[in-house]
Amino acid sequence: MDVEAHHPLILDSSEEGRLIVIELPAGEEMQEHRVHERAWLMVARGAVEIDDADGETLGGGPGLVAEFDPNESRTVRAIEDSRILLLLSPWPGKGHPSQS
Repeated sequence: MDVEAHHPLILDSSEEGRLIVIELPAGEEMQEHRVHERAWLMVARGAVEIDDADGETLGGGPGLVAEFDPNESRTVRAIEDSRILLLLSPWPGKGHPSQS
């Protein structure tokens, strides 16, 4: 799978959910990332740190799974070159701009 850094690749999308793969080079971050859907983030390769709105930090490598409520803010930072999978459900979530 050839995924360019900072260009998310949608692997699958339906009303039930959307699965996205994201490449983050070491030291890069997804700042203040927030979506309208419930989100699950899984590290497939590398290592990341995730800061939530409460100032808590979670870190880990392959197999780390983090779950976020709709509209919950977080920052994802790559400690190593990383590949993450992001599952959003349902798609699109309530309040998503595509529903206007």
